[in-house]
Amino acid sequence: MSVAITNAIAGADLERGDDRLEAIAAKLLRPMGVDGVCARGRLYEEVFERLSSLISRRRDPSAEVLRFPPVMSRVHLEKSGYLNSFPNLLGCVCALHGSDDEISAAVDQIAGGDWTASLVPLDLVLSPAACYPVYPLVAGRGAVPPDGLGFDVACECFRNEPSRHHDRLRSFRMREFVFIGSALQARTFREGWIEQAQQLACELELPHRVAPASDPFFGRTGQMMAVSQLQQSLKFELLIPMRAGDLPTACMSFNYHLDHFGSTWELRDKAGDIAHTSCVAFGMDRLALALFLTHGPEARQWPVAVRSALSLD
Repeated sequence: MSVAITNAIAGADLERGDDRLEAIAAKLLRPMGVDGVCARGRLYEEVFERLSSLISRRRDPSAEVLRFPPVMSRVHLEKSGYLNSFPNLLGCVCALHGSDDEISAAVDQIAGGDWTASLVPLDLVLSPAACYPVYPLVAGRGAVPPDGLGFDVACECFRNEPSRHHDRLRSFRMREFVFIGSALQARTFREGWIEQAQQLACELELPHRVAPASDPFFGRTGQMMAVSQLQQSLKFELLIPMRAGDLPTACMSFNYHLDHFGSTWELRDKAGDIAHTSCVAFGMDRLALALFLTHGPEARQWPVAVRSALSLD
């Protein structure tokens, strides 16, 4: 597949200083004492909700809507292969176990010791992406129908990325449209959304380009996986400039997984053929921040066309 790499807005100033990004973020977000985790203010949330509604209007009417909690089954994520690809990004859920005396002894370590040494992993992990719970859910439903299956999913996600930049939060919200069907259907879904996403960015007057990409796979084996992903054109990203002197920020991604999830979860059609999957992922917090960075901190002063698209009063 060939995808044109385009700039949506001719003559747009693609250089955004880090100081500007931080100044905008300071007006919208509130620090919570650790890097990459922020509270969100009223104006930010209003724009976020309007952006979410705009995306919902582009959803396939037949798609099943699911909103997942920020945690998921550890076993399911292990089976999906996440630990093989991104073990450095995973966040696990732990708790204190034992008798009352043992738990009290652990808590007493707060004064000068390490109470976390007494933690025991639970059967939960923090969801690293919104789509992972979909596949085991579909696995229990029987054969994939001839027209395939579509989903609109979202959740609060976590990735342990050591970044202080507000466009790379550790705790962030992700929205995804997921498709499960034949190889042709999955590719067609992904390619269609590459086009739709560029239209969406133009509607919001966001400077952008679409480019081939790879996931941040872990280790030496991961480097080979990244090369293979690029060679097979399995991933594209919609990039928006948000920090000066740095690579633009990926605010949407378009992914074709081949039969990875189909084989892992035995997702088959009525003929017994393994299903293929694809998805479009919206980095909702990145997109919301990009709107403020591009158009300014006061939404009432944004271009009329952008306000109209977002149904902002």
